[in-house]
Order: sequence, then C-alpha cells, then structure tokens
Amino acid sequence: METMRVARLFGVNDIRLRDEPAPIPRADESLVRVTAVGICGSDVHWFTRGGIGDARLDKPLILGHEFAGVIESGNLRGTRVAVEPLIACGKCEPCLEGNPNLCLAHRFAGHGADDGALREWIAWRSDCLFPLPDALNDEDGAMLEPLGVALHAIDLAHLRPGMTIGVYGCGSIGLLLIQVARISGAARVFATDPLAHRRDAARAFGAEVFPADGDEARAILAATDQRGVDVAFEIAGENTALATAIATAKFGGCVIWAGIPEDDRAMFSAATTRRKGLTIKVVRRMKNTYPRAIDLVTRGLVDVRSLVTHRFPLEQTREAFAVAARREGIKVVVSG
Repeated sequence: METMRVARLFGVNDIRLRDEPAPIPRADESLVRVTAVGICGSDVHWFTRGGIGDARLDKPLILGHEFAGVIESGNLRGTRVAVEPLIACGKCEPCLEGNPNLCLAHRFAGHGADDGALREWIAWRSDCLFPLPDALNDEDGAMLEPLGVALHAIDLAHLRPGMTIGVYGCGSIGLLLIQVARISGAARVFATDPLAHRRDAARAFGAEVFPADGDEARAILAATDQRGVDVAFEIAGENTALATAIATAKFGGCVIWAGIPEDDRAMFSAATTRRKGLTIKVVRRMKNTYPRAIDLVTRGLVDVRSLVTHRFPLEQTREAFAVAARREGIKVVVSG
C-alpha cells in the first residue's frame, strides 16, 4: 500500500510527522494532492489547548481545513481545486432548510473524527471541489475558505450601501471582511486589533483603525458622534472584542459574532444589549460561498494574496504552528 507523509496532532504542542497509508477514494470522492494549507485560528486552539469550544482532542488528529490541491483521480485528474472542508448530509432539517453549514450530521476536515489536510493526499467528496482559474495560485485557493467565512458574516448582516461598521479583530477573516464590506457599500469601517502590523493592514484596506487598548469603544463612539455603528463584527474570539461590539453598536443595531472563545465562554453586558435592542447573529462557518469567493478574487475585488506572510513545507508544520501561535504576520501557509 502506498504511504504518505502526514502531520498529526497528538497533544498540546505535539505535532508529529509520520508515514501513514495513503487514502483510497470512495465512489463519490476524488483523491486530491494537497498543495497549500492555511493555518486557522481554530487550528491554533487545537495546537495550544488540545481542543476548541466544547470539542476536545480524544485521539490524534490531522488538522487543516483551509486548503487547495490537485485532483489525482478520475476524469478531472490534474485539475487544481479549492476544497470546501464541510461535507453536509443533505437530509437533516437544517440542510433541507438551506443551511448546510448547520448540518446535524456533517463531516469537517480537521475536526472530530475527520482528518484534515496537513498531509500529502486527502480523499474528499467530489462535489466539494471547486476548480481554480489560472489567475489564482494554490495559496489563493486555500484563502477562499476564510474569505467564505467573511462573506457569510456579511450576508448575515444584510449590509446596505452607506452603512457604518466595526470590525473587531484583524486576523485574516477580519481583514477579508473589511474588504468585502467596502465593496458592499460600507461608508465607514472602523477596525481594532492589539497588534500594530494587523492594524496597518486594516488601514491599507481602508479602515479607520484604533488599537485594542481598552479605550477603543470610547474612541469609535466619539468618531461617530456617539451614534455608534450600524453593524459590529466580533472576529477576535475575545470577550473584550465582544464587549466593544456591543458597546459600539447603535441602538437597534446588529452584532455579528464570528470569533470562537478559547474557553467556550462569552461574557457581555445583558443590560446594554437589552437596552439597545440589539440583534446578535452567530457565524457558523460559511454557506455556499466558493463560487462568489473565486469570482471576487479573480476579478481583483478582494486581495487574499497579500495576507499570506509565512510559508513552510509540510516537514516544518510544527514550526509553522509556533509562528501562528505567536501571531506573527497574518496568514501562515503550509505547502505541499
């Protein structure tokens, strides 16, 4: 049996390179040679804490759900693709209601019982593979997953031209959300992050930037003449960012909550939320976004390429996670 190299997580800070049997695709799957894998903040949670939310590492797991590759089997052999990491059942109530991202019986690459993409090959359902145009490289393909999350967050917000928004957390999803908001007609975008290089990136994409130093809510309210923002996006997974979102959302406004807290707990002022009559919507991954994401990047309307700041081969996956955990740069990519 042919073998492949994999990077498997065995425990906190414990990623080991191993040789394991290569996958054999089923009838509805294609064999994909993995060429680029982005390290997500949720992957870092697995690496540094041994879990995320209420999910814990109960057996060694291959991480990686932001990825692209080349089909190595079937009629589309040789086709470069971006990969939707979620396989929905298509039969449960959420799926039948048009919400595959909420599927009750889904599979997700790099979570639970399903190994992810930090390996040489993966067998994945063929209808979750999206061909990449020549204008997009493999790293661009991997970045379509976080762009999809940003698109879904904007969809939930029902953003209209002329609105003012706040983006609290300027990792890759936050920076992509700023770009999508601008092309969707947002008149002003405020952004916060504790890291200067991420604030600089947000500023380059047109945001009005404030450090996350405890005074950001006051500063944003002052900049909006105390009105606040129409939509506040929490993208950091921090209670402080969620508190800022609630403090700066206007009366009758909306908070879009996309961050995942490390300890699976969120705290915010119930009195403020109630008094303002806020609507809170929670982002669960993405929903049918790949065609739009590909089109936006191909047309040059969204820049994903400049967000990739660090690159490592599969053999240096442990080092790649260490860099991501230190929040150096923006997006760390492991290349096949």
